[in-house]
Amino acid sequence: MSECTHDCSNCGESCATRTQPESLLEKPHEQSHIRKVVGVCSGKGGVGKSLVTALLAVLAQRQGLKVGILDADITGPSIPRAFGLTEKAAGTEEGIYPVRTKTGIDVMSLNLLLDNDTDPVVWRGPIIAGAVKQFWTDVIWGDKDILFIDMPPGTGDVMLTVFQSIPVDAAVLVTTPQELVGMIVEKAIKMAGMMNIPTLGLVENMSFTQCPDCGRRIDLFGESHVAELAQTYGIPHAARLPVDPKLSAGIDRGLIELFTGDWLDALADAIVDLAPRQRA
Repeated sequence: MSECTHDCSNCGESCATRTQPESLLEKPHEQSHIRKVVGVCSGKGGVGKSLVTALLAVLAQRQGLKVGILDADITGPSIPRAFGLTEKAAGTEEGIYPVRTKTGIDVMSLNLLLDNDTDPVVWRGPIIAGAVKQFWTDVIWGDKDILFIDMPPGTGDVMLTVFQSIPVDAAVLVTTPQELVGMIVEKAIKMAGMMNIPTLGLVENMSFTQCPDCGRRIDLFGESHVAELAQTYGIPHAARLPVDPKLSAGIDRGLIELFTGDWLDALADAIVDLAPRQRA
């Protein structure tokens, strides 16, 4: 071993005098060129995280960016259903190819590898985390301006694995209006902060509905506090999604790419601004 220069940045040795922690970040596939990564997270399940991921991806793609979605919710993958994907992912010796939606969004999800969509995935945490990491290292994403990662709920193994092994540039957190869920989403906000990942937006799903006759907005669960929570934690963008039967029907029928609505436009613009203006 050569003489120590005390410059740990150029040294691969592991010794007692090392002063710089080793990075846990994994490199993507050699044929993947991904400019920015956005993780969509939630403190608990059932709040509409996959819906928000799909909507933001569609909005970014409509602005001409090359977009991909990595579905990290291994045990509850719903992204393929939202886009109406039935084709299975294919692979070669070089790697795995994602499945492309009708408008050109590349998707990788475990359901695209299973023989039957309803087959359960009965895996322990480390195996699930390893599969998510492989979706980053083994999938040939090609040239992407934005890659959205649809996280599993909570602040456990997979979320930690993603934040440590994938260079996430920003997080978007999803919640619902109930006070309990608001408390839980604060845990996710604090975890992102602990990992030095900025939270770009906070989205409150099922926030309100509109009267079909007069158009009056009705707060189903009382007054919204999403803007207040965003201000408390210095989150630059807060958005509210309604309970909209047309939106739900679009998801169920795999037609999310046809949705109309301006609820997430400002947040989507901020995400688009993260990526260099290299349009399709």
